[in-house]
Amino acid sequence: MAKHILITGGTGLIGKRLTQLLSQRGYEVAHLSRNKTGAEDIKTYKWDIKKQIVEEGAIEKARAIVHLAGASVAGNRWTEDYKELILKSRTESSFLLYQRLQQLNHGVEVLIASSATGYYGGDAGDKICTEETHAGEDFLAYVTREWESKIQLIDKLGIRRVQFRTGIVLSEKGGALPKILQPVKLGAGAPLGSGKQFMSWIHLDDLCEMYIRAIEDTKLEGIYNAVSPNPVTNKDFTKIAANTVNKPMFLPAVPAFALKLALGEMAQTVLGGQIVSSKKIEMSGFQYKHPHLGDALQDLLQ
Repeated sequence: MAKHILITGGTGLIGKRLTQLLSQRGYEVAHLSRNKTGAEDIKTYKWDIKKQIVEEGAIEKARAIVHLAGASVAGNRWTEDYKELILKSRTESSFLLYQRLQQLNHGVEVLIASSATGYYGGDAGDKICTEETHAGEDFLAYVTREWESKIQLIDKLGIRRVQFRTGIVLSEKGGALPKILQPVKLGAGAPLGSGKQFMSWIHLDDLCEMYIRAIEDTKLEGIYNAVSPNPVTNKDFTKIAANTVNKPMFLPAVPAFALKLALGEMAQTVLGGQIVSSKKIEMSGFQYKHPHLGDALQDLLQ
């Protein structure tokens, strides 16, 4: 019988594609959402994180939970209120899942949660970040530490836990790529800041395959970096993107001060860089379909 998978954040960029791929493989997928008008053909249960309510049946039927819920980091300017939303949408939803799993009679065997390479700090320079690297000091590092600590409570319940520290997810349907491509397609592509900062990215389909692997492979446990094996500098990313859409790249780099004026504190997400290692997930036997940026962009854009 098909395994029942419950996805939080199922209507987001990752959740939609993961739902599609799981359904194609005969899994029975349900979503846990703030409103009942979710995806067509997908059973949607409601939860209210503030009131700490989860609709009956959602968790009881699940064999695996994929926890993707959280307010978009790049969705708005980082006002104090929005920063609080970024934090609480992750920590409070994770704690609610832990509480319900503690209280209910269920058959959940694994909880797989999204996390972020922001754990290592917005600018980790040119050191290579492995899963053992210490957390950074900035806002996103703080959010990710708190987020992970709430998910790790699951260990007390004897449920297998997998957390993916995810880099920049590439998809033509949303996330960072359409924003990066907008000026490039107009012939106005330019590196940001020094252009030397590294971008640790992953093709959306490779990320979804990691989640499916975590559902199916009981040996996968703990924290893994979810990035491609080949990070590139911001300058090279822009150049490869321009080549893929047959546009020139003439413009000088966008100066850091201009980005700070436009984006405020959120500028750290584009001016900083990280070289994040994928060795641990590779050592588990995971094989990438799109390990190189040129190939990944060709696949997404052609």
